[in-house]
Amino acid sequence: MSASAANAMPDDERADTATAPEDRASTISTFDQEDLVEVRDLQKHFPIRGGFLRRQVGAVKAVDGVDFTVKKGETLAIVGESGCGKSTTGRAIMQLEPPTGGEVVFNHSERGPIELTQASRGDMALVRPKMQIIFQDPFASLDSRMTVGRCIAEPLIINKLMSGQKMRSHVAELLTQVGLRPEHASRYPHAFSGGQRQRIGIARAIAMNPDLIICDEPISALDVSVQAQVLNLLEDLQKRLSLTYIFISHDLSVVDHISDRIAVMYVGRIAEIGDREQMFSHPKHPYTEALLQALPQPDPRNRHEPKPLTGDVPSPANPPSGCYFHTRCPYAQDRCREETPELREVGPGQLAACHYADELTLEGAQVTNVLTMPHPGSLRLAVADSGGAEAESARKGVELGDTLVDEAGEVDATEAETQSAQRIAGDTPAVASLDEERAAEQKTADERDADKPGSLS
Repeated sequence: MSASAANAMPDDERADTATAPEDRASTISTFDQEDLVEVRDLQKHFPIRGGFLRRQVGAVKAVDGVDFTVKKGETLAIVGESGCGKSTTGRAIMQLEPPTGGEVVFNHSERGPIELTQASRGDMALVRPKMQIIFQDPFASLDSRMTVGRCIAEPLIINKLMSGQKMRSHVAELLTQVGLRPEHASRYPHAFSGGQRQRIGIARAIAMNPDLIICDEPISALDVSVQAQVLNLLEDLQKRLSLTYIFISHDLSVVDHISDRIAVMYVGRIAEIGDREQMFSHPKHPYTEALLQALPQPDPRNRHEPKPLTGDVPSPANPPSGCYFHTRCPYAQDRCREETPELREVGPGQLAACHYADELTLEGAQVTNVLTMPHPGSLRLAVADSGGAEAESARKGVELGDTLVDEAGEVDATEAETQSAQRIAGDTPAVASLDEERAAEQKTADERDADKPGSLS
């Protein structure tokens, strides 16, 4: 993340006074040292202004009382519909959007727990390098007037950590870590593809050796074949650099692949949070069940009848009374319309904000990772330029099913799967694109016609 962007808004509004000693002592005494981040009753309300004097007449409650913790080295995924407050939560944690209320406690490796909403400039200067973000749009997050090397080196320059040849060597090393070449440092962002730009954004995020990276839908703007490569890169960096992720996404198949725990948000609040496997197999909140039932199943042999929700998502500017989900919940009772449910423990490590979480028997889902499913034509594209973890994932995808289905109906694709598996294993040359494959087939046909009797030579 650009250090100048990180320091822009919150520090201008921040007092130069240090955190009160009694508040800091209280924070340390209640903080678990195994946690990296603890969010307590986080709120972010955007004012609605109207009238001739532009007075505040209401507020959009984008984040309305969010509580969760993130342990060191884990990946917490935040999922939900568009507009539920996922990205605003991530920005509020980093203080890019100053919270309206609540607390964000960050466990600094040297200073210990620091409450960010009341932290001084000095404390924030210590925390900023340890918290970075990967933005959704890889092109908009890079300065088109700067070279790639300057974009990556910007946080190092602003924080006065490196300069000269040492900084250039570090930038070259960062580019190599994310799968790019050192000579790419002299090029501009427009010269790269979407996946390469996101790799540049990742290199900038790890430049300061952070402890926490907030991934704000980092692959939603990328092609499916590139998504798998970026996900594998994030997982590899997490293992090598001991990173902790808050992964924001609306794609549950991706979340199932990368996360350790999942938090489901609905209209600015946490509906359910818990272990990934437990959430997918035994959801405790009706909204989680609805999200799982809406997952597309790419395998036609695994058909299911989805249970679509009725009604519209409530406005965060005027949410309903009681449980926010009661206007769409098929299990809603009178109590749900009157009383706001608390986020409470309903199982080992699983919390849900539902009055009837202990009584309901909800249906989970078995997620098939579409990034590794075999598909006619697309498998060759996804595997041709990949190796290592990507090839292994694709090989597993080939072994998932016995047949493939095209638009005309069921087709026996055993031979196609065998050829694809051979390409992955290196038994036959990989085809870089469908155009090259068609050209090769045309050349073979021309040679066959030339060998026929009576043909012109």
